[in-house]
Amino acid sequence: MVVGAVAVIAGIVLSGRWPWPTPPPNVDRPMTMAAARASNALIPIDPSRRGRAAGFHLRKRPAAARRAVECLATAALYEVGDDPQGQRAVMQVILNRVRARGFPGTVCGVVYQGSTRATGCQFSFTCDGSVQRRPIRAGWAGARRRARAALTGAVDEDVGRATHYHADWVVPYWRDSMVKIARVGPHLFYVRRR
Repeated sequence: MVVGAVAVIAGIVLSGRWPWPTPPPNVDRPMTMAAARASNALIPIDPSRRGRAAGFHLRKRPAAARRAVECLATAALYEVGDDPQGQRAVMQVILNRVRARGFPGTVCGVVYQGSTRATGCQFSFTCDGSVQRRPIRAGWAGARRRARAALTGAVDEDVGRATHYHADWVVPYWRDSMVKIARVGPHLFYVRRR
């Protein structure tokens, strides 16, 4: 009896007709860093789709403005460390999302979107436990200064209207549904296909 059940299951698995649902499509592809980098390098950058983002001008009361600065600086520090160019690029993506369909309409809302779910957070530091470890103190002043500039109209033209990015050592599930428009350090930036 057991041998027969094993044979039936093996037949189902080999035929590709497994009766249970397949894993969700929103799972990053497991591969080595080298394989991910090679795969990402095959996708060309299309600078014609970069566009120019409009300056973002936060019009909030002082307490809300301070929260927005803090959320923007925190995301930049956790995502790219103390690299000024990378920080500006990440901040631009966040501000582009504030204005884009499908994302919350506030800076903190974008940064922490999905952070209470086991999967689905937009910025990994908000759901992988990293937020419990505060980055080095020296980087905060610069990140806050860049955040204030971004919230008063400074635009990072290197990434234009990008709404997505990832490090070059991973291949996120959404990569092939987007257009790669820029590279800043080890990070690749994307816009939605039309």
